[in-house]
Amino acid sequence: MGRAFVYVILGGGVAAGYAALEFTRRGVSEGELCIISEEPVAPYERPALSKGFLLPESPARLPSFHTCVAANDEKLTPKWYKEHGIELVLGTRVKSVDVRRKTLLSSTGETISYKFLIIATGARALKLEEFGVEGSDAENVCYLRDLSDANRLATAIQSNANGDAVVIGGGYIGMECAASLVINKINVTMVFPEAHCMARLFTPKIASLYEEYYRAKGVKFVKGTVLTSFEFDSNKKVTAVNLKDGNQLPADLVVVGIGIRPNTSLFEGQLTIDKGGIKVNSKMQSSDSSVYAIGDVATFPVKLFGDMRRLEHVDSARKSARHAVSAIMEPEKTGEFDYLPFFYSRVFAFSWQFYGDPVGEVVHFGEFEDGKTFGAYWIKKGHLVGSFLEGGSKEEYETISKATQLKPAVTDLEELGREGLGFAQTVVSQHIVPEVKDVPSSELVRQASRAVMMEKPLHVWHAATGVLVAASVAAFAFWYGRRRRRW
Repeated sequence: MGRAFVYVILGGGVAAGYAALEFTRRGVSEGELCIISEEPVAPYERPALSKGFLLPESPARLPSFHTCVAANDEKLTPKWYKEHGIELVLGTRVKSVDVRRKTLLSSTGETISYKFLIIATGARALKLEEFGVEGSDAENVCYLRDLSDANRLATAIQSNANGDAVVIGGGYIGMECAASLVINKINVTMVFPEAHCMARLFTPKIASLYEEYYRAKGVKFVKGTVLTSFEFDSNKKVTAVNLKDGNQLPADLVVVGIGIRPNTSLFEGQLTIDKGGIKVNSKMQSSDSSVYAIGDVATFPVKLFGDMRRLEHVDSARKSARHAVSAIMEPEKTGEFDYLPFFYSRVFAFSWQFYGDPVGEVVHFGEFEDGKTFGAYWIKKGHLVGSFLEGGSKEEYETISKATQLKPAVTDLEELGREGLGFAQTVVSQHIVPEVKDVPSSELVRQASRAVMMEKPLHVWHAATGVLVAASVAAFAFWYGRRRRRW
């Protein structure tokens, strides 16, 4: 037996939900779209799992965080999918895909065919066993990738009030789970091999500020080492963590956040794989024209940097989903996916955002002493390529985003540090071209001259434009003067 759909989304994470909403807005007909997911629930906002879901009081629970509420958009409950004629095939694993024949085979033996396939399979959490450590099946060892993991972790937290937790990993999951454990009055020790937390993004200076705040909340850090084994009691429950440096840490609960791996196995040998993900073009289209990939599983061209990237963040999942649907439904009207890499996190009283690429020389700015508003710029080959800001307003975050997108030239790093956020504000304000209405020619000349004489133009384009405007105005003035003499 089998079913046929025009569009099939394989995977039920964040990207699937946003793709479904985009399909309805672009006129998908009833019965044309199907979503297949291993999870038993409709797509939801995964960031809630490490934040609101773990709160000790009034924790977030479905249906409150179904997609697409995080974008202040519609909440796509199961009822919504039914009302829009979208088939949800939940709790179902696809065991094989035949790209050439455009078919999927489920674990139940059902064949589902498609005209267009969107791969939204996301990624899975790396397990300790992949690093030679046994014990992931212990009842008090937890990962956090999906709703099942979150339920398991929430239960473990409730069972170990005032106990000792060891968090393995110093990245997103490690930092956010550590904060949630502290809020639940659990003693936390973080273990990771790097010199500081969030090593792929944070500079040592930025990391030290967050680490000091965590220490003030009672969190301990053990850096430069890794987990090698567990100690178990007679019920095969973990009681301690053994580290490579010889230390042993007591543990009532262990949370593991050591990275993810894209779910590409169904397509290896059928589609082009690059940098661990399914390679797509600027329309999110794979090496097979009928197959698209979005979210964590997709490796796509980042136009700003002229490079292929696979990004692991919810913002990329949401936006790539919308773009892929647009490319499928209205290919002639859909341009390139011009995405600025964006990452953010909110823990305790902190809220930071990062845009661009954390490469090159780093210039810090702001009030690091009081930890309220501070940031950093990354400069590569004389241009701004990355911006980080903690404690900014909505307008300030938008400003650093726009400035990073523009990639302005930077010639004086010391001055950049002194200007701080003001640099980004200047870049953005000078990029806006004002509307000219009945401006006297003398004023045009004065403005053009000021543009040309700017001591440190942010763009060659700005200077060139100024020269052209000045030359045009001068020519006009000369012509006008000659005409007046003839009159």
